[in-house]
Amino acid sequence: MTADPTPLSPATSVRSADRDQGVSSFGFPPGYFVIKSVANGRCLDVERNSAMDGADVILWPETDDSLVEGIRRDESDNQVFFIDYTGALCSKSAGHAIDIEDDRLVLRHRRPVIHPFPNDISHPLPQFSYSPSNGQIGVSFAYEPTFPIPGADSAPPGKKSYVLSSIPLRKPRSMLDDAGDFLTANITNPLSGLFGSAASPSRATASEVLNSDIDIRDDEVVEDDRGEADEADDSLEQYRHVCAVAESEESRARLTDKGRERRQWRILPIRSAKARTR
Repeated sequence: MTADPTPLSPATSVRSADRDQGVSSFGFPPGYFVIKSVANGRCLDVERNSAMDGADVILWPETDDSLVEGIRRDESDNQVFFIDYTGALCSKSAGHAIDIEDDRLVLRHRRPVIHPFPNDISHPLPQFSYSPSNGQIGVSFAYEPTFPIPGADSAPPGKKSYVLSSIPLRKPRSMLDDAGDFLTANITNPLSGLFGSAASPSRATASEVLNSDIDIRDDEVVEDDRGEADEADDSLEQYRHVCAVAESEESRARLTDKGRERRQWRILPIRSAKARTR
């Protein structure tokens, strides 16, 4: 009498089904995984381990360096995600999918259909895909994500390409920084205040706007408008924000090396068992 074959674990069964039935994982590895930013080394994280609708999904330092299921701590599951068969990116800890709201990532509970459909309250979930060749996570919408007024002219969603990008965060300016700028301005052009300047006013850079009295945050600067000074990511805060940005051939050509890194991600699969050692 032959012994019964060893039953497959749920993770193995899913992988087998993926191969046998041709279910796509949209470029992501099957099963659970961690998403880590190439630019700053932080992990995609459901803020405060929340399961509430609309909870922010941010970047946070890695809370568990083990990639073995059963060894990882349960409280670190808010940094673990998976892709379902529709291409929805889902949180392991919350069990809910990720949506895009005002360009930022949030948890989204399922909602009933509300007309006119789609709208900002009721709409299909975005589809996420990963490209191992360039490290980018693409976001596809089955609708125009700005939800224009019905009848208004708008570009079909298929003509726009969206990718996830981390957002740098600069440390707050100190009094010494302001004093240094004041001295530099007066030393380099001491008579401008007395006699005026013949030069025409220049267009303010994103950096100058951020350092002015205008209340604008780093995450409100359009990615394409970031200059070299705006790419500093030296804040001591542990969090960073992540957003979905529209991409085009023109915007890709203007990207700096740092801007390109902000759009690159490492996907770290969670193993179901310890790797055997010799």
